[in-house]
Amino acid sequence: MTRPTPESLAHRATPATVAAAVNTAPATVAPVATTGAGALVRSLEALGVEVAFGIPGGAILPAYDPLFDSKVRHILVRHEQGAGHAATGYAQATGKVGVCIATSGPGATNLVTPIADAYMDSVPIVAITGQVGRPYIGTDAFQEADIQGITLPITKHNFLVQNAEELPRILAEAFHLALTGRPGPVLVDIPKDVLQSQTMFQWPPTLDLPGYRPTLHPHGKQIREAARLIAAAKRPVLYVGGGVHKAGATDGLRKLAELTGIPVVTTLMGIGAFPDSHPQHLGMPGMHGTVPAVYALQKSDLLVTLGARFDDRVTGKLDSFAPDAKVVHADIDPAEIGKNRHADVPIVGDARHVIDELIAAVSSSAGGTEQYAAWWATLNDIRERYPLGYDEPTDGTLAPQYVIERIGEIVGPDAIYCAGVGQHQMWASQFIKYEKPGTWLNSGGAGTMGYAVPAAMGAKVAQPGTTVWAIDGDGCFQMTNQELATCALEGIPIKVAVINNGNLGMVRQWQTLFYDGRYSNTELGTHKHRIPDFVKLAEALGCIGLRCESKDDVDKVIKQAMEINDAPVVIDFTVGKDAMVWPMVPAGTSNDEIMFARDVRPTFDEDDL
Repeated sequence: MTRPTPESLAHRATPATVAAAVNTAPATVAPVATTGAGALVRSLEALGVEVAFGIPGGAILPAYDPLFDSKVRHILVRHEQGAGHAATGYAQATGKVGVCIATSGPGATNLVTPIADAYMDSVPIVAITGQVGRPYIGTDAFQEADIQGITLPITKHNFLVQNAEELPRILAEAFHLALTGRPGPVLVDIPKDVLQSQTMFQWPPTLDLPGYRPTLHPHGKQIREAARLIAAAKRPVLYVGGGVHKAGATDGLRKLAELTGIPVVTTLMGIGAFPDSHPQHLGMPGMHGTVPAVYALQKSDLLVTLGARFDDRVTGKLDSFAPDAKVVHADIDPAEIGKNRHADVPIVGDARHVIDELIAAVSSSAGGTEQYAAWWATLNDIRERYPLGYDEPTDGTLAPQYVIERIGEIVGPDAIYCAGVGQHQMWASQFIKYEKPGTWLNSGGAGTMGYAVPAAMGAKVAQPGTTVWAIDGDGCFQMTNQELATCALEGIPIKVAVINNGNLGMVRQWQTLFYDGRYSNTELGTHKHRIPDFVKLAEALGCIGLRCESKDDVDKVIKQAMEINDAPVVIDFTVGKDAMVWPMVPAGTSNDEIMFARDVRPTFDEDDL
């Protein structure tokens, strides 16, 4: 399977093409008698589902009988959370809908975290859950949970199926909702008696989604006004978020940037949308962003915001963010525009169409980088003075930044990198160079520990010919590493770099900086007691386990892992516990308070300001 192209990642639909958007198989000539469970599985097949991640249980068990004979590959995970994150990784790596399956009660509630994660990061997944039989709903029956009510705030939409005849239509609607407009998770809850009842399956169904018509093409007047502001700006910035990825708009973004000469910053979810090596790329903004990116936003006079949502980790203290900037805000979700920051020019539309129309509108007046020569002189000076870097540990321990940097350089830009949450996530965003879209997967909005291993599993299933690395921390790794057993048994040879500092690293960093070094409940024991021993754990889970403790061995161990392609590999990189992520904007403060290192703030000349 090849990497998704911008075209394949562009999710566009109109009322006239609703049926075509979900129908990837020819219509059934005549209705087929089957059960509700059979209709469910036949619908998944008709929707082109290649793989589903799940665990059977009582309420969902009827669905597993027809699944036994289906061409849909089912991957039996070890925990429902793993199923949800694997579906997310699959969706992020392909642009298709990821599918996860769980039974009622605790099975369904174990999906809540990955559903919330997918909701925050706009990832198209469909979660299928079993429910107790309709007569028992509301009676506190065994393994009953109101998963529809529980997930109402964290799904794009959810369904409780009332009869088997509805299943093809509801499944088709669920996939259409998940993938179109602003992508997101959709839950389909199916009572056991509905799965067991008799019905007639026919495809394609007629979708019934009154009022659901995402605006894809921007209003021409707003595009012209945005072009006018761009022409008048002296210090503009293209502020790019994950919406550019979702729209498959990365080629257009590069064309727009090079046409106008405007500097580009990419958020944590936008990394890879614009090549890190491009001279116009200033890096990631925000709490742990680069100094040039943070400075550019703060001092800009125009933010051209494309598929980003003014997240607090980018803005810092909101009322001090980019105080002199006018804002062009383009997003497919109208609810995001003006939610956190007033938009002088609000543009509702798919990022691909917005960018294409902006290119046409600014072509006649674009002057390239020469138009912003003074702005670029300032930014290049700051970029030269404040590059990303790190200090070697004075105690002889291994620097985690060095490990991650070497992984990126040895493995290269064609691999997919999945990160957990914490210090290692930030270092992976800083010290690996991302040149292509779809190569950086992480939990941005929810910040979910335990994301990396199952997401990497899902990504590898989606792209079996691509090298997939999970870069995890010793804290995150212990939350979902049981899915390595799934990888070993299912032939999913991911590679896992455990950045083992013996602590909950980011929490420890905050305790160092803001709690006078009072390290309350952050030491994990993976250093002092080697509990668990990650090499032995990897081997027990059917993987190859390696360990690296010195700088001299880093390259050799990474290359050794790269030569193993018939089993998952886990490397325990034992690193120092005192490394910190810099730069840093302390939570709740202005981006103007950015620290380049502890007690060190960048200084700017009056001419810079």
